[in-house]
Amino acid sequence: MSSPWFVVIATILIISASAFFVAIEFALMAAKRHRLEDAALTSRSARAALRSSSELTLLLAGSQLGITVCTLALGALTKPAVHYWLTPIFIDLGLPAVFADILGFILALFIVTFLHLVVGEMAPKSWAISHPEKSATMLAIPMRGFMWVFRPLLRALNSSANALLRKVGVEPTDEITNQQNVKELQQLVDHSIQVGALDAQYASRITGALEMQTMTVGEIASTGTPLTAVPQDANVHDVQAASRLTGHLRILVGDGKRITGVVHVRDTLLGTADDPIEPYTRPVFTLDGATTLHTALATMRRTRTHLAVITVGGRPNGVITLADVLQRLFPPEVPATAVAAV
Repeated sequence: MSSPWFVVIATILIISASAFFVAIEFALMAAKRHRLEDAALTSRSARAALRSSSELTLLLAGSQLGITVCTLALGALTKPAVHYWLTPIFIDLGLPAVFADILGFILALFIVTFLHLVVGEMAPKSWAISHPEKSATMLAIPMRGFMWVFRPLLRALNSSANALLRKVGVEPTDEITNQQNVKELQQLVDHSIQVGALDAQYASRITGALEMQTMTVGEIASTGTPLTAVPQDANVHDVQAASRLTGHLRILVGDGKRITGVVHVRDTLLGTADDPIEPYTRPVFTLDGATTLHTALATMRRTRTHLAVITVGGRPNGVITLADVLQRLFPPEVPATAVAAV
């Protein structure tokens, strides 16, 4: 029988290796890809974790191979050693040799199984799930080295598993998908309302935000601000008259077929009635009618634009304001101060 110190040290190394494979497996299953992408800008380890997440089935094959080898090693080395140490103790206590051998075997199996499950699997699993991005980044480079050495074997194992999956009509994938689509999120909101876990007022805001992912500006242009335009040769008086008539502060310049600019009535207050509007005309911001509300809101906020002309086939089809878009997020029952804060 091997030296006790050799067995103890080997057991510690084997259980540590098992913990490593378990941790990296659960870490990459739980890690958010966008967080790894952000960290990958400055971290080599994060880039390694990101590469592993892109070939997840191969990584899982490596983890399972490592865990299996560690389990077999504990069964081949540690369990017989513990059995060998315990049996004489029970004989010294007066038990018959047969019963001492059986009891030593059972107790050795229990000790090795406990160490492997608790220290080698459950503890690292809990740690990896609690800190997925941190653990995935810390363990990525050693795991990439393991996968590089055993890649031919891992590919063979992975191909065999994928072939079995295809036999039963399942298409394997190399990346995990943990994102929900708009329809699934809306179903979750509806269910939360039904069980009383979500107030209807907040639900309307969430629903509005979800609709912004699919609804286009062309769909709300007809219910937004109607076209109010003056010709290019108009003067300050014409702009102010159009503003008083419609209540709009931003007056388009052009006709129904072509919009060349926009004038804010505030800019004309210091001018005289006969002044031409050309010095006050700003470039007009346009959006294609197929643009989603989410994209429109992001673009208008980034460019500090409050009004956009919606075009369909290159022709003006209506206008929307930033307030029109925000109403989808904040329905009329929401206090105006909440919208202003945004």
